Amino acid sequence: MEANGVQPGQVEIAEEALRDIIQHYTREAGVRNLEREIGKTLRHAAVRIAEGQTGRIQIARENLADILGAPQFESELAMRTSVPGVATGLAWTPVGGDILFIEATRAPGSGKLILTGQLGEVMRESAEAALSIVKNRAGSFGIEATEFGKSDIHIHVPAGAIPKDGPSAGVAMFMALVSLMRERTVRNDTAMTGQISLRGLVLPVGGIKEKVVAAHRAGIKRVMLPARNRKDFEDIPAESRKELEFIWLERVDEAVSTALESKTAAHNLSAGTSIRHMAGSDTQARL
Repeated sequence: MEANGVQPGQVEIAEEALRDIIQHYTREAGVRNLEREIGKTLRHAAVRIAEGQTGRIQIARENLADILGAPQFESELAMRTSVPGVATGLAWTPVGGDILFIEATRAPGSGKLILTGQLGEVMRESAEAALSIVKNRAGSFGIEATEFGKSDIHIHVPAGAIPKDGPSAGVAMFMALVSLMRERTVRNDTAMTGQISLRGLVLPVGGIKEKVVAAHRAGIKRVMLPARNRKDFEDIPAESRKELEFIWLERVDEAVSTALESKTAAHNLSAGTSIRHMAGSDTQARL
């Protein structure tokens, strides 16, 4: 306030407006850009004061678009949709955790696997491992094994301009494939992380605290984590621990029974449904 010529008592920024500035106008590890954006709102108020407006100026969340322009960052929740072949994953980034979608679709073909979304080598290997598990155990998942030889499968992670790598998207990729082949949606209140082995084990991953906080911030109600990450539970903020349901996975089979919607809830959509998406932040995501 001092730096922008505003006296105490002249301006009040609502808490909801501050939260919106943090979530939709900044994406950083520190607070420099947050300070700049708050400064813009105070200069806006200073101009009105200089023009003769009296009384305390209230800055509400509804005023932000006029003052700061359109939001710079949109949550992945803005494009969440309930269609078969989509699972919500959790990622670690240099500025904290984030959620992202793993999308899978198929088309008539000869069994090829197509991977897009600027995925790193480790993440590509996770996709190949997930597909191998689904193929090898198709019968136990209620999938007709012959379907794989007649289809090309495409796995895509939106925000294609952002490099993504790491092993912990394995569970989400696996669930996207099961959802696709079963034509049943994954619950949209559920997010997941975990590395997988070819034996179907769910292996521990890093960044649990950041990922769970991101899920909580995004409105997720249930998080699926590797059982071997229970040691990280106490690192999760108490508010997130209280408000989220935690599901600890030893094997990928447990994810199938927990995350898939009931048959009656699934939408009768074709397996080739495409999903519109938008770019996220310009930081690198590590899953």
